[in-house]
Amino acid sequence: MLRGLSLLFLLALCVVGCGRLEESPAQRANTLYITTSRIRGFDPAKAADVPSALAIARVYEGLLQISYLDRPYCLEPLLATAMPEKSDDGLRYTFHIRPGIYFSDDNCFPGGKGRELVAEDFVYSIKRLADRKVGSTGWWAFEGRIRGLNDFRDASAGEEPTDYDRPVEGLRATDRYTLVIELTHPYPQFLWVLAMHYGSALPREAVERYGERFGSHPVGTGPYRLAHWRRNYRMIFERNPTWRETGRTDSYPTTGEAGDAERGLLADAGKPLPFMDRIVAYVVADAATQWMMFLNGQLDESGISRDNWDVVMDKHRQLLPALRERGIEMAVAPQLRINYLGFNMDDPILGTNLLLRRAITCAFNTEEWIQLFNGRIRRALGPIPSALPGFDPDYVPFPFDLARAKQLLSEAGYPDGRDPATDRRLELTLELGSAGDIEARQAAEMVAAFFDRLGIALKLSFNNTPAYFEKLERRQAQMFMLGWLGDYPDAENFLQCFYGPNASPGPNRANYHNAEYDRLYDTIRVMDDSPERTALYARMARLLIDDCPWVFLSEPLVYTLYNQRLHNRKPHLFPYGMEKYYRLE
Repeated sequence: MLRGLSLLFLLALCVVGCGRLEESPAQRANTLYITTSRIRGFDPAKAADVPSALAIARVYEGLLQISYLDRPYCLEPLLATAMPEKSDDGLRYTFHIRPGIYFSDDNCFPGGKGRELVAEDFVYSIKRLADRKVGSTGWWAFEGRIRGLNDFRDASAGEEPTDYDRPVEGLRATDRYTLVIELTHPYPQFLWVLAMHYGSALPREAVERYGERFGSHPVGTGPYRLAHWRRNYRMIFERNPTWRETGRTDSYPTTGEAGDAERGLLADAGKPLPFMDRIVAYVVADAATQWMMFLNGQLDESGISRDNWDVVMDKHRQLLPALRERGIEMAVAPQLRINYLGFNMDDPILGTNLLLRRAITCAFNTEEWIQLFNGRIRRALGPIPSALPGFDPDYVPFPFDLARAKQLLSEAGYPDGRDPATDRRLELTLELGSAGDIEARQAAEMVAAFFDRLGIALKLSFNNTPAYFEKLERRQAQMFMLGWLGDYPDAENFLQCFYGPNASPGPNRANYHNAEYDRLYDTIRVMDDSPERTALYARMARLLIDDCPWVFLSEPLVYTLYNQRLHNRKPHLFPYGMEKYYRLE
């Protein structure tokens, strides 16, 4: 086993594909090196994937953020001076904006000097989410929730330029630093939504100057600014010299249950954030290349691919001594995530045939799937992660059962997998992203094997990430593999992935429509946390499990290796914008 590790280390020394940057030792000493996936751009209104959201959160900020240290997770002010004032009926929120916060210097401003953030910037940014011409992937989070915003959206549908000076009744800047938002009905999750990247403050000047190029030219108030972006290769973020701290480390812990050990986590309390000068993010799709770069010191973090598992972990799932001696540490944390295989309910074959979808679900071999990922996952039992209220471990009507799957397939009209219309095997297509990811290919090939045992021929269609999401948003994928990572710790965030009005380009990628389900969702989304709401969550989950718009694949457990020089790294379910707290020796 150690001999294998040594071989990998020697191979790592030969890795030159990504190369080193021309940089001084001082620059390198305070630069974090990580990997990312391909992203389409830095427009907060159009980012629907985790890598994009992580990149955007380094540059842009919103009114609120999820606390870095506090557990259970809670919200805290970011660009707001404090948590908002809330009316007794739960409909009006009043935010006070921090004075002295500036957008980064950019040529879109007079003289190239960034101007001060004001409340009107949030009015503009939320209106832009509603603009039909923008086609925001985040509209689902605001649809029907702010008074007059849907009317603004309807007015934006014409060919003439959208009138951003058109007033919205429930969205007003009452003075330079005061923002008032009035909802159409109570929405308990609304503040969590504002902490997402969709709630970022954008300068109107930048959007209007750069037009279609705005997604490649971010201008935010965040701790970092984009210094260099070579698509599909590397992004470099540098400390924003005009950034004014929007949160101090000595304020922790705030309202949660962090204790003395947590106070010691941020040892640089009182020093100006961010602690790191730069972040370099390489686009590395191949797990073997990522691993070799990590061993060679070109990366500060690395995941553990299934092929490297035995040269990293012992039989007790502990890091091997040889790696610990090199100053490598390991963090293990669950993800609030459901990975799934989605059916396009618009598809004339899959969308209309419930028995076919159930047959495919029953053909999914849970044990083989878990073994493929070295036991780092558990089978998802529905749309709600096991950590959230509403999860029901006892309702599993379609477990792996190949004999039952074949019987269901016959009842679906495809005996032995043959299509009576062609007298040939039924053929379906699975769209996949991450074309260069070996582990993703291995997973896809295992899925194809499950279909083959059932009698169905599965065609695997690999795409690069931007092309993949474009197919999903245009409803062109017959089947697809994806994951939903929770935006906030509430099952409602997962259940909205099946709400009819949230169909693509919204988060309902399966384009699932069920009148009873939509009625229940309209009921729960205005309810505060209660046993009654949790019971409805469980009822909705059962509807989805019965209808099978997804094959619920797994809940992952994330193993991350990182170099000892990286400090203050606390596992976080919502890590967006949290790198400002990291420190490097």
